[in-house]
Amino acid sequence: MKKTVRISEEERERNRRFLEEAKAHVARLREDLGRAAFAAVITFGCQMNARDSEKLSGVLKEIGYTLTDSEDQADFVIFNTCTVRENADDRLFGRVGRLRGIKQNKKHMKIAVCGCMTQELSAVERLTQSYGHVDLIFGTFNLHRFAELIVTMFESDRQVVDIWSEAGEVTEDLPVLRKHFFKSGVNIMYGCDNFCSFCIVPYVRGRERSRASADILAEVRSLAEDGVKEVMLLGQNVNSYGNGVEGELSFPELLAEVCRVDGIRRVRFMSSHPKDLSEELIAVMRDHENCARHLHLALQSGSDRMLRQMNRHYTKASFLHLVERIREEIPDMAITTDIIVGFPGETDEDVEETVDVIRKAAFDNAFTFIYSRRSGTKAAQMERIPEGMTKESYHALVQARFNRVLEAVQEQAKAQAARFLGQEAEVLVEGVNAKAPSLLTGRMSNNTLVHFPGAKEQIGQMLPVKLTECKGFYYLGQALWKS
Repeated sequence: MKKTVRISEEERERNRRFLEEAKAHVARLREDLGRAAFAAVITFGCQMNARDSEKLSGVLKEIGYTLTDSEDQADFVIFNTCTVRENADDRLFGRVGRLRGIKQNKKHMKIAVCGCMTQELSAVERLTQSYGHVDLIFGTFNLHRFAELIVTMFESDRQVVDIWSEAGEVTEDLPVLRKHFFKSGVNIMYGCDNFCSFCIVPYVRGRERSRASADILAEVRSLAEDGVKEVMLLGQNVNSYGNGVEGELSFPELLAEVCRVDGIRRVRFMSSHPKDLSEELIAVMRDHENCARHLHLALQSGSDRMLRQMNRHYTKASFLHLVERIREEIPDMAITTDIIVGFPGETDEDVEETVDVIRKAAFDNAFTFIYSRRSGTKAAQMERIPEGMTKESYHALVQARFNRVLEAVQEQAKAQAARFLGQEAEVLVEGVNAKAPSLLTGRMSNNTLVHFPGAKEQIGQMLPVKLTECKGFYYLGQALWKS
């Protein structure tokens, strides 16, 4: 029988003690520098990583650092890494390598690397052997010990490496510095039990652990009291929240309770596995107007053969039936997805099956990727260049297939976006448009971006906007409120 995970009082006291010790180290650093000490948290990857970075930033602010977005200005740079695809690893090592020269001229500078990539032995070996200028390396399972790790880093004369092989305490009850005052992520669970053959997540994030619903709801109520209007419930597979935990809420029950919290105007969630999405969840989304009209439902492939190889536990037909049920119950629901092209053994026929699903499901958008090998996964053992092809010709073939899938996605996405033209939408204002300062940028319930005239004082408000012009993947709008 599984249990919910909660941070212990002993761990809370330990964190408080090390926060005070870390404060003393940073105070001495500021005194030595004769100025503020700056820290930068650089985030790669998913919304859960972004939420982890808010916790890292909260600790850094609590102990006396001033946060900056500039790696060059920072006295302490923390890279919170992703390892889902190879290009994320490449970008990380490039960024870390660039800081070597900067650190030679800033002897007091500290560099840390943490997150999913550091749970892989090969990545840690590369960091320790070739990136000796990195001061601190830690993983996903001991993020709650960040203050203690900072103290160890300051007091050590060598590289500090602290990687746990399995999960311990949860990472809640840390200081948090939210990126936005009007919206926030809320972790409801950690890890994944699905073991899709291409995915490294269960190995670097661990097995599923659900937070206690009482703790989640208390956090949401606290956020509402702080003025937060939108929350996003986060987990590798939120649909399996509470599974196997005696006396705990199911995910549909939790979602309904969150939707009932006073002050929360919009509730989102990520990510959702098709095999676990129930009729009960569809009903909850339908019956609560503040449940966002956006569902991210990862397809990965439209081919039954590929889905079996990927260990996805659903078929093309069952996926399309699920989409049909959602659209029957919630006609205005936007459905987005993930698609992998180039999975080992994929053929032209498999790709055509995927294109067929794209058209029949009428996705509002899709994150489309070329398969990326992850050492330690089952798919890595399946890889081989088809007979009669060179590595270069095979890569060219996969790229052509990718372009075919991407073309189908874009065709459907444009058609789906256009269906709201002329309608009124409630938009959460997220900021001033970077390219046109006279415009604000906001997001509809279905996650579509809208740009419209307004003042920066309206950031964080929910405003009515008429959708006057569709630009393919976003809208231009007209204000419907009185100044």
